[in-house]
Amino acid sequence: MDWQELTELTGGRSFVVERVRLAESGIAVEGQFDPPQLAQLSADDQVFVAAFVRAHGSIKEMERIFGVSYPTIKSRLNRISEHLDFVDVNPAPSGADVVDRLRRGEINAEEALAELERRR
Repeated sequence: MDWQELTELTGGRSFVVERVRLAESGIAVEGQFDPPQLAQLSADDQVFVAAFVRAHGSIKEMERIFGVSYPTIKSRLNRISEHLDFVDVNPAPSGADVVDRLRRGEINAEEALAELERRR
């Protein structure tokens, strides 16, 4: 079954993956796994997101591909974005990162302690 069949089967309802098998090794893992956020979008929205990435984020190109206006593209992007959690692009550094920066002399001991305190 491919992703499109799975998306049609679930009909946009949430689902949990309970078994994953690695094709190459045959190893199977069982449990409860949430599918990636993009896999939880409708098939049409998944195609739209893939087209947006292939168009390098060009709304003008998306207008051409889908034959719709700029506001329509923006509206759809806004609707899709409501279903996605955003990744923290500036996560707090790990303790190991702070220690490495301290060793390299990029920060002093006081700055390292302050960063470690902020992580708590």
